[in-house]
Amino acid sequence: MMDMSSTRTYNHELVPHKGFTLISGIHDPDDVDQIYNLEIRDSDVFVITYPKSGTIWMQQILLLLEADGDETATSKFNNNGDLIPWIEITGSREAFIKAPSPRMRVTHLPYHFMPSALSQKKGKVIYIARNPKDVLVSYFYFHKMASMLETPKDFNEFFERFLQGHVFGCSWFEHIKTWYSHKDEINALFITYEEMIQDLRSVVDRISLFLGKQLNDEQLANVVKHSTFTNMCKIPQASYEQVPEELLNHRQGRFMRKGTIGDWKNHFTVAQNERFDELFQKEMKDFPLSFIWDIRHIE
Repeated sequence: MMDMSSTRTYNHELVPHKGFTLISGIHDPDDVDQIYNLEIRDSDVFVITYPKSGTIWMQQILLLLEADGDETATSKFNNNGDLIPWIEITGSREAFIKAPSPRMRVTHLPYHFMPSALSQKKGKVIYIARNPKDVLVSYFYFHKMASMLETPKDFNEFFERFLQGHVFGCSWFEHIKTWYSHKDEINALFITYEEMIQDLRSVVDRISLFLGKQLNDEQLANVVKHSTFTNMCKIPQASYEQVPEELLNHRQGRFMRKGTIGDWKNHFTVAQNERFDELFQKEMKDFPLSFIWDIRHIE
């Protein structure tokens, strides 16, 4: 979502562009438009998320899978975003063209901006979905520390902005529905954030199989071990602790805050929860997607 080496000043401006919003100073609309025409290799991997849905987590998993579980493979870099950057960041597209295989990228972009070659089943797409109530809460706290985003007045204000899609990423509902609608046209793996919390080893196995990675049990166990929330918090590259203050004000909170399920219960009022449930039922009635909303529902 950000250029981790930048020291520029941001004006918090969201720029509407073809049904989406980009961030002034982070994205260039003309550059984003050219992503659609990128040539894709079969080994390319794109991780698609709505913001605050497990992007950083998947960066760590993919890097460890590529390194056969060796946790020291990323130690010489400032953060994992240097190795698996956001494709929509200004300059990232050019770097992607020149990069050796396997090229791995993360993105928050909607389907219509992504390379058209994906619809020819070239490359691989991993879509991570997270229950939107927890997304909203996590995104609220991220806005308080992210210099490129406007700090909300309070939670109630942000709740309204999120429901209206007036945030970077726009509508959570549109993002997931559009990608889900095209899932059979692309080489895609759909997983949920909650599945990753519930049974990380099973998810890592599925990702490894999807990518054609052949790791032994010990190597896979190491991938899982060094991809848990607790251990990632201890790894500066994975937890983004070394991102400069110009981008993330670490005094306002941790980039990796809780990594749990059901934190929305500590923030939503009864009325807000009823409104959200009503909107969810309306928007998702034709989409057979289910979410875990509370940690107590996990066996």
